Amino acid sequence: MPTQHWEAYAPDAKAPWDLRRVVHLHRRAAFAAPWDDLQRDLKAGPEAGVNRLLKGAANGHTPDDFASTAEVLADAAVSAGDINRLKAAWFYRMLFGPDPVGEQLALVWHDHFATGNTKVRNARAMHRQNELFRTHGRAKFADLLNAVVRDPAVLEYLDAPTNRKGHPNENLARELMELFTLGIGNYTEADVKEAARCLTGWSVDADVFTEHATRHDDDSKTVLGATGKWTGTDLLNQLLKHPATADRIASKLVKAFFGEGACPVDAVKELAHGLREHDLDVNWACGAILRSRLFFADANIRTRITAPAEFVAGTARALGLFDPAPSTLAMADWSARMGQDLFDPPNVGGWPGGRAWVTSRTLIARANYAAALVEGPNAGRTTAYDPVAATKAAGLGATRADVLTYHHRLLFGTDLTAEMSTRLAQLDGRKLVTALLSTPEAQLG
Repeated sequence: MPTQHWEAYAPDAKAPWDLRRVVHLHRRAAFAAPWDDLQRDLKAGPEAGVNRLLKGAANGHTPDDFASTAEVLADAAVSAGDINRLKAAWFYRMLFGPDPVGEQLALVWHDHFATGNTKVRNARAMHRQNELFRTHGRAKFADLLNAVVRDPAVLEYLDAPTNRKGHPNENLARELMELFTLGIGNYTEADVKEAARCLTGWSVDADVFTEHATRHDDDSKTVLGATGKWTGTDLLNQLLKHPATADRIASKLVKAFFGEGACPVDAVKELAHGLREHDLDVNWACGAILRSRLFFADANIRTRITAPAEFVAGTARALGLFDPAPSTLAMADWSARMGQDLFDPPNVGGWPGGRAWVTSRTLIARANYAAALVEGPNAGRTTAYDPVAATKAAGLGATRADVLTYHHRLLFGTDLTAEMSTRLAQLDGRKLVTALLSTPEAQLG
């Protein structure tokens, strides 16, 4: 792949490997990290830090029984048919899991293949879909697409079981082309109608994907200029080979890892070209992004508004609130109050994201969550956060100035500015930390 835009990051005087960039890496790719992890990666250097995240290596905050506990939590939610407990099980993974990049990608694909339980009404199906995002989220996009488009939750959400010969339903075909692969402008209405005929007979029986041959329209169809007795599998293969699919996946990944205006249009095109060369390998693209000079450029630092789930999980991770940890049920509820109710995106287009995350109501919710997390009980913690103890553990003193300096470095990777110091001058202790977490700057990552 040409490397005009995606040359590897190498620290220099203009872009040093400093705490600011370590914080940026973790906030953007892994929700956030506690002080010890930041210091580890600061000393180890960018290559080691990025590689550790991409490999999903366990850290000191991942419980020994993480895998079994995560499975028990999800199974209990499914057995009870309780979608709120399933949300909590996902937040357990975000908070404690060894692979935060994988969980970030699961959020990306949950938004891309938006499916809402309000319509599906099946916790088991939603859990299976969530596992698909985790299993295939960083694989080749062909594996992910083939799995998700046959996923019972997606099929039910998009009314696929009603799509049969003589009575085509276009919902799945339309979203497959408009949202999942090509994007608007790369197909016609006639293509949608013909694609729907390709997908006739795809259904769900007893929560399992089923192809009903008797319901399939096996006559000739013309899709994207090609004619044949195409099946659903044939259609997917056509869409995967279309150059617009790589463009859309590149745009999706850039949206996830870059702030507004931080990635030039030519760079997105170059990344799409690389994706086509690498058979739409998402893991390759993530590596190219996170190792790039463009990712670590000043223009991409603190320019992206964090999504609610990221803010909820990231704040707890940054403060090192692992024992006792906040209630993951409470975390899921706070995320919903901020506008991101997991397993229930607003529509097939997912969440609008970006500046849409910031309204007067959601900013109040973020500030209230910060207060709840720091104080303890309203976030399900049995003890309050001790900012002095955290500051002393990082090697600083116990004064108010030390507390503010430490938490500013922890959250932003920089020393305190005079303006921020003045803004928070009347606060101390836990109220000081809460106020810092509630600033506009703290909503950026």
